[in-house]
Amino acid sequence: MSDTSRPSRTGAIARAEAYFDGGTFQSELADWITYPTESQKPDNGSELTRYLECATRPRLEAAGFTCEIFENPVSGGGPILVGERIEDPALTTILTYGHGDVVRGQAEQWREGLAPFTLTEDGDRLYGRGTADNKGQHLINIAALEVVLFERGHLGFNVRIVIEMSEETGSAGLAEFFRSHRDLLQADVLIASDGPRLQPETPTMFMGSRGGVNFDLVLDLREGAHHSGNWGGLLADPAMILSHALASICDRRGQIQIPEWRPDSLTDKVRAALKGLPIEGESGPKVDPDWGEESLTPAERAFGWNSFAVLAMSSGVPEAPVNAISGRAKATCQLRYVVGTDPDDILPALRRHLDRHGFESIEIVPDKGGPFKATRLDPDHPWVALVSQSLTRTAGKTPHILPNLAGSLPNDCFADILGLPTVWVPHSYRGCSQHAPNEHVLKPLCRDALRLMAGLFWDLAGAEKP
Repeated sequence: MSDTSRPSRTGAIARAEAYFDGGTFQSELADWITYPTESQKPDNGSELTRYLECATRPRLEAAGFTCEIFENPVSGGGPILVGERIEDPALTTILTYGHGDVVRGQAEQWREGLAPFTLTEDGDRLYGRGTADNKGQHLINIAALEVVLFERGHLGFNVRIVIEMSEETGSAGLAEFFRSHRDLLQADVLIASDGPRLQPETPTMFMGSRGGVNFDLVLDLREGAHHSGNWGGLLADPAMILSHALASICDRRGQIQIPEWRPDSLTDKVRAALKGLPIEGESGPKVDPDWGEESLTPAERAFGWNSFAVLAMSSGVPEAPVNAISGRAKATCQLRYVVGTDPDDILPALRRHLDRHGFESIEIVPDKGGPFKATRLDPDHPWVALVSQSLTRTAGKTPHILPNLAGSLPNDCFADILGLPTVWVPHSYRGCSQHAPNEHVLKPLCRDALRLMAGLFWDLAGAEKP
């Protein structure tokens, strides 16, 4: 610990280490994981509210935040907590964010001895739904703010925080809430945490995210199925037709064939930022070298380009096939896209493409949740430099810096609606089983993240607004 008569950056980081090493982080995370905040369950609103009322609000108010919980402006959306600690209106104001909702627990699919809403320690891993996405991440940031407060007695900057409870259903209502509460959310920068590091042992920063559009392709030719012996060769097979339609969207190595879906934003500056960044690590599947845009590096494909995926397909009764030609086929699809792709033209461009190739009868059904929009902050932005310098000082190594995350986040709400520069510092890793059974965080990574964020929040005191 530091000399109590002289607060210091070293002292704040030591407090963060003691918070972790003494087991407090683990016990507090264990409590937060017990809330089954599955936003994908339509009747789970009371649990979403309970998490804000009983877990996060008291914690923030004890740290000097004034908090209010708002109803979601969209029917069916979860509540939204907004807290603020204003030390001096003249100081820089940081907006931070987290989401307390999680995907479905999938309890029956977890490894023996594990349960989604019970924190379980196994070696260097802490298992539980929400450990990585996102309860563990915003707990780290709140705790880091607290240790700076304990060490210095004040922050030296203002903080506003948003905790939403609908991120796993597409952040329903968040954009509408931000538009109607701009004054309540004024800040100079967003600094928040979600998503994974590129490698567990090295800090990562990203300044935006790829957008995401989900949709179904449906071919409904006739009512019911018909005997394949009596009608084979006479009735068009919707699964075959739909497969050919899908094959026209990408070639056999996954290269996108729709011109409007090929972005124009992979500039020399973005290529330079991505050069040398690692893609493969110790965990996760091996990258297929012959898949994706042939002229691009793996990092450019993941962070600088668009990718199309078929998430699920069905025709007939897959779990119990019968000798019949189905009358209907459906594919659930997704386009992850970067800045430089017109989001309003994604599905119209697909419609034009299908029509050109003779697939006029295939219907495009947009996902009800709506899209996440693509965002990106210039890697040379002053806030990027400020955060990078702080992380480097604490970690003793340069962080991996991404123009945008490969996944999707509601970053457009901060960047486009509030007009903020956005910097994300993730506290998970790519092998965390996010959205899957056996979700977990790594204990050494969490400890490192607490140190990094304590150092960063210490360094923000008195920081000039870039």
